[in-house]
Amino acid sequence: MQITSMLRRAAQVNPNGIATIFQQRKQSWGQMLDRVARLAGALQALGMKPGDRVALLSLNSDRFVEYYFAVLWGGGAMMPMNIRWTASECAYALNDAGAEILIVDDAFKGSAEDIKPQVAGLKTVVYCGDDDTPRGMANYEAILTGTAPVPDAGRGGDDLAGVFYTGGTTGFPKGVMLSHTNFYVSAVSNAHEINMEEGVVYLHAAPMFHIADLLWFGAVTLMAGTHVAIPMFTPDDTLDAIERHRPSQVMLVPVMLQMVLQSEKLAQTDVSSLQKIAYGASPITQAVLAQAIEKFPNVSFLQAFGQTELSPIATVLPDDYHVFEGPKAGKLRSAGRPTRICEVRIVDEQNKEIPRGDVGQIAVKGPNAMLGYWNKPDVTAETIIDGWVMTGDAGYMDEDGFIFLMDRVKDMIVSGGENVYSAEVENALGQHPAVATSAVIGIPSEQWGESVHALVILHEGVTTSAEELQTHCHTLIAGYKCPRSIEFRTKPFPLSGANKVLKTELRKPFWEGKQRHIS
Repeated sequence: MQITSMLRRAAQVNPNGIATIFQQRKQSWGQMLDRVARLAGALQALGMKPGDRVALLSLNSDRFVEYYFAVLWGGGAMMPMNIRWTASECAYALNDAGAEILIVDDAFKGSAEDIKPQVAGLKTVVYCGDDDTPRGMANYEAILTGTAPVPDAGRGGDDLAGVFYTGGTTGFPKGVMLSHTNFYVSAVSNAHEINMEEGVVYLHAAPMFHIADLLWFGAVTLMAGTHVAIPMFTPDDTLDAIERHRPSQVMLVPVMLQMVLQSEKLAQTDVSSLQKIAYGASPITQAVLAQAIEKFPNVSFLQAFGQTELSPIATVLPDDYHVFEGPKAGKLRSAGRPTRICEVRIVDEQNKEIPRGDVGQIAVKGPNAMLGYWNKPDVTAETIIDGWVMTGDAGYMDEDGFIFLMDRVKDMIVSGGENVYSAEVENALGQHPAVATSAVIGIPSEQWGESVHALVILHEGVTTSAEELQTHCHTLIAGYKCPRSIEFRTKPFPLSGANKVLKTELRKPFWEGKQRHIS
């Protein structure tokens, strides 16, 4: 299975159809194929060898789609980077992956100046913006147009297609290795689950670096459709793009959908082209869903649950279960049923399947399961057991095969669709001289689903403020990881028999009365 075969098919069956739309630029699938083959050759000329990681730090654009296919066409592996990371977080990932080429746009050309001195192996920075090329960087358009098209390198199957960094349980991000097969089968599955038609027009409003949006690269291309991109999500820009470019489908995490619904511009916008809104990262509240159905009467809704390690979808709740009355109404709180390409089961602490209705860890197996974590064989062995990916999410399966999320086994928070591992935040807090120890948990948030909350014990005789600790954290980790609230404690945290902090006990008061202990 080759991801690049999707591009060849699109150029074959729809050569003059519009492949990408970004601001004032449009290109056909025939043009896209030529540009991808040229960019692949340019990256090879810069030193990219089979399997080499090529990083991209960029807002959404048509060039992001070209990068996706060109790196693979040339035999390399993608490495899209989180645009909300600090320079030190970016440098850690680049060093860890051994990336020698970094592509940046206008928004991050300044960041590249801070990142490059921290990454000894970084040989080339390519500027893909539209202003003057910064000194010391290669120009994207110049190297692309100045290189002849090269043949597809022919990598596929279990060959590495990309490394995607997620939060780490030890305080350092982990690189999830995904293969060509992972992306290919996920694209086919996504196109099938969401009932995509040939020539679909999809709006990339969510950040393209995120696996949830990146999934659509293959699915839309598989259907020879059109990728419409806006640089980054705002409610008004999203509504403008819907009215101007007439997309039929879009993916919005619940907080994004809620912001669109709250926009005064919605009432003045023609959204009649939309047929499907997919959402994920967290279940939608009934209040938001009811409002969305009212405001988008001709749109069907679909929920997807998964994680980067599953490239990324495990279960889907289709539109016919997004109802408040009738026999299917009881499934709205669920995360849906397994997709057609994977198996899901609920297991106990010995990884044995347990009866329907009992709560245990959700495990997933299938061709969408990752290859493992980059340079972390021990963590890989803990996560993939007999081919099953242990998701770290706790839940149960009902008699109809629907998965209901209840809690998390892993110490992770999902805030606004972004994964935050408590250890990363605790490491940052621990670097402040006033902090003796801390425990970071997720608490309910109407806006973000979950909010990062820190419980902090200070050294005896030392004082500081919540604001000072928040400012300190912002210098070390991305803003979305920083505590939104901080509570000072004087008594020791409750400990387990193994002397680990019992975060389940710390979380209980905040989640009391809730049907599940995650959002």
